[in-house]
Amino acid sequence: MIDIIQPGMLASVQDMGRYGHRRLGIHPGGALNTLALASANLLVGNPVDAAGLEITMGVAELRFTRATRIALGGDDIGATLDGKPIAACWSIPVRAGSILKLSLAAADSPEQAPRHSMRTYLAVAGGIDVPLVLGSRSTDLKAGFGGHQGRALKRGDRLPIGDAQAAAAAVHGPAFGVRSPRWSGLALRADEHSQHVTLRVLPAPEFDQFSKSAREALWSDTWRVTPNSNRMGYRLEGPELKRKQGRDMLSHGVVPGVIQVPPSGQPIILMGDAQTTGGYPKIGVIIGADLWKLAQAPLNATLRLEPCEMADALAAAEEQQRYLDSIRATVAALDWSRATLYKK
Repeated sequence: MIDIIQPGMLASVQDMGRYGHRRLGIHPGGALNTLALASANLLVGNPVDAAGLEITMGVAELRFTRATRIALGGDDIGATLDGKPIAACWSIPVRAGSILKLSLAAADSPEQAPRHSMRTYLAVAGGIDVPLVLGSRSTDLKAGFGGHQGRALKRGDRLPIGDAQAAAAAVHGPAFGVRSPRWSGLALRADEHSQHVTLRVLPAPEFDQFSKSAREALWSDTWRVTPNSNRMGYRLEGPELKRKQGRDMLSHGVVPGVIQVPPSGQPIILMGDAQTTGGYPKIGVIIGADLWKLAQAPLNATLRLEPCEMADALAAAEEQQRYLDSIRATVAALDWSRATLYKK
């Protein structure tokens, strides 16, 4: 079991999402940073879609009641295990009774907190063993089902861990780590030397309905993530994006990453828990390979949007898959090396 001593601001059980039910108005949900959860799962021997914990900029504290293996996905967030610092993207054995603390929100000032850290993902060997609901263990916070009792975690909750035998057989021995996505070429180089998070955008069907000045502002200006943002959508603040003609539109299907522009002219980027249909015009869509960077962008972060071609978007998705494949290969190689050593 995992005992929740302190869940932080918002913690919930999430996997890769609940797909195939849009016709019923059920959004996919799941981890907003799927790359972080997938990489953490691989590091502990789980399938990429095993359920883990999504922790939002909290002072979280957890206790493990049995020996297991864990990995944190996301950026370095001041985590400690039994008082000793541990880093993200490391696979770490854990003893029964060990306590994990996350201290991102404990910084004395906002400047001390990691600039790109909004969410941290905890993977545990065997996964979080909550019931499947419509094919997923993700928590639908708005509808109130899935995950742990259909809600965010609270102090005193106990989460069951799945059968870790298969996972432990694949990953054993001492701790080891891999490069984080930010140090593996998946983040645009400009992000490492800039105060902005750069996101690549494909023009959407209504792109040409916006004025020339609006289309130019989309690329040339910076956008601030307002505090009125959540798992449903990131609301941006910047120049007003005006359409050439303000005609009404019929509601139509939307997906995470779509940039809608309401009458205020201030864009909204839809996230995993967004509605399945919408009637606002779409000026663009964040490419899937960059959604993890948006999920990590904290409130009040500044964004730069960069035009992208479909070929570039597909290449970025392939690069992300190669990153996950490299983790899978690393785990397999370590397992082979250790098995050979133990035989000797």
